Amino acid sequence: MLMTLCETGTRGLIAATFGPAVKAESDYARDLTSHLTPDMLLLADRAFDGNELLAAITQQGAQFLVRCTSTRRPPVLALLPDGSYLTRIGSLSLRVIEAEVQARTVDGGTFGDTYRLLTTLTDHRADPAARLMRLYHERWEIETAYLALRHTLLQGRVLRSKDPVGLCQEVWGLLTLYQALRSIMVTVVETEPGCDPDRAGFTAALEAARDTVVSLTGILPTTGPHNYSDLVGHIGTRILRTLLPRRRMRLSTRIVKSRISRYHTWNRDGRPRNSTPISAVEITVHPPALPGTQAPSQTTSRRWDQVCRILAANANQAMHTRDIARRLGLTTTPSIKSLTAQLCYWTRNNRLIRTAPCTYKIPLAEPLTAPSGP
Repeated sequence: MLMTLCETGTRGLIAATFGPAVKAESDYARDLTSHLTPDMLLLADRAFDGNELLAAITQQGAQFLVRCTSTRRPPVLALLPDGSYLTRIGSLSLRVIEAEVQARTVDGGTFGDTYRLLTTLTDHRADPAARLMRLYHERWEIETAYLALRHTLLQGRVLRSKDPVGLCQEVWGLLTLYQALRSIMVTVVETEPGCDPDRAGFTAALEAARDTVVSLTGILPTTGPHNYSDLVGHIGTRILRTLLPRRRMRLSTRIVKSRISRYHTWNRDGRPRNSTPISAVEITVHPPALPGTQAPSQTTSRRWDQVCRILAANANQAMHTRDIARRLGLTTTPSIKSLTAQLCYWTRNNRLIRTAPCTYKIPLAEPLTAPSGP
């Protein structure tokens, strides 16, 4: 099992560790936390939301943005204007973002999922929830790094060594070669102003490096008015000639192969088999359902969510009942009276704060506690 810290921009490796698969992923990840620095933001999947691992990351001074499991429901301590909320896990004061991400493809299909993210970035003004949700998508850059390691370098072959010492040498050799090629690719891209590192092709760099070893290409210096060898060498010249197009948003299914089944696909959400361009991405942040005295009905729960979004969208300023009713589209007197009764009920149960007659806001500074009584 191989575990790495990978840069999302360059796909270069910061650190790596590997060993038998009997050791858990979280244990290998904890071994890498010593390589984190205070200027880093760690993106991780939901398998890495353990309390001990999160504490080890913060001890290094680094920030993190981690997806937590769907069964984990952190307590709501304070609701923020962008729909996220503050919580506490162990000794850590964190922020939780719950959102639904929907991707629309050019052929009219819509695919999405619900995410719950934990982060140490608690300032909603500096780091809005929607921006962090888009940033979390960059975590998939590490999959491209593993694609280069497993398929481009090894060409589908397994490791040849049959003893632990030989396996250790072979893995470190692959990681060294990978890192050397990535370093060259980044250096080459820096010679082109405004060029993103992900436009450099790893396959082109690998083939050029093989030529220098097998056929001694690029060993002797050459001259010419349009020659890049003086700046980036033979490998760099090949990379610049074969730059990839700019990154485009795409969507495709994730395929899981099984040795004992002739059905090689697992496609629960019906994603397209082939890579399909994405025309738009919609992110909807869902404020949490705050605790009450009893389980609310479906209508009451929906009304509470609507009021919660309205207050959050207006920077959580105190709002008059008539302003809330206008945003809800309530115009008749009975419906406004019903809303007033609900606001009063939520105020008695500490779910809202009444700052003046008929003026309400959501509590931010103090923890929200369930009211006593029936």
